[in-house]
Amino acid sequence: MNARTFMMRAALRAGVGGAWHGGQPGAPQVALLVPVGTPAQLRAALTALAGTPATLLVAPALARLDPEGVRAAAQAGHELAGQGDPAGLTLLEATAGQPVTDWGAPDSLPALRRLLAGGLRPLPRPAGPPEPGALRAVTPGELGGTLTAWRALGYRPVPLRDLPGARAGTPRDLLTDLYVRVVEDRYARSQGVIDLAQRADGVMRVAPLGHAPAPLPLPPGTPTAELHLHSQRVVGLASRSLLGAYRAYQRSLKDVGAALRERPELASAQAVFAVTLFHGPLEQAGFTLLDLPPAQARWYGLGFRLLRAAYGTTRTPSEGTPKMAWLPREEFLRRYG
Repeated sequence: MNARTFMMRAALRAGVGGAWHGGQPGAPQVALLVPVGTPAQLRAALTALAGTPATLLVAPALARLDPEGVRAAAQAGHELAGQGDPAGLTLLEATAGQPVTDWGAPDSLPALRRLLAGGLRPLPRPAGPPEPGALRAVTPGELGGTLTAWRALGYRPVPLRDLPGARAGTPRDLLTDLYVRVVEDRYARSQGVIDLAQRADGVMRVAPLGHAPAPLPLPPGTPTAELHLHSQRVVGLASRSLLGAYRAYQRSLKDVGAALRERPELASAQAVFAVTLFHGPLEQAGFTLLDLPPAQARWYGLGFRLLRAAYGTTRTPSEGTPKMAWLPREEFLRRYG
């Protein structure tokens, strides 16, 4: 990626020109964007999306090549956005019978300037697995399998216009994205963290460790499993409902139980533990709480405050002082396996 491309993507992430960011990060809805550039792709999309409204990214030339298809898309309840060269926008709007104000991510800074000059709102480059409140692009040929998989994980595909809490990006979003990439993703790779948060309400990750850190009452060389929260997901769920976040937390412990039984990386783990501010819910879930040494508690407390600041919340989820919570493997599996 060259410097100009990086700058353009960063500008979109920071909300330049009202560029969309996403919606409520604790809601199961995902804005489904479907790029269509040919009449065949449009027909395939309409067939696959029967009964599922989406946002179609339509090349303006389709208004001339397949006006009936464009009208059929609008009449089926789909939201129309544009992609590619915006020349022909007027014909696209007239054919669809609806205004087109959003546009697929431009591929250069001059293209971005043209969109902004035309009063069009750019979309980001939506890639990766589904996330609550995210924008995700799916090609017409992949719609069938993708929609089935999303729904099995608890996600609800909707047009961008129906995404709860949809908003433009901000510079803070760019900083959060950089934090995730530089800090959390790098840590996850280095520690072999296993992501168990594929479900829309999944909040747990787990890392296999070849030792038992203090103050666990186990020999130092005992293999263990350390719990980590999907921080952004927890913040989003808690912003909607603290009870909902707690229930998601409880359900996610069963995901850890399944991983302990099925993942070879965790086969030798003799205990499950977490250093967390969520120790209240863990104590209710049967975990034993251990006080951390004062210096260690202060260090973790600082890290958690920085983490909450990075994700835009200052509300402590449980207590102000972190503690270690743990369960022996067999006891954890008896409860959650």
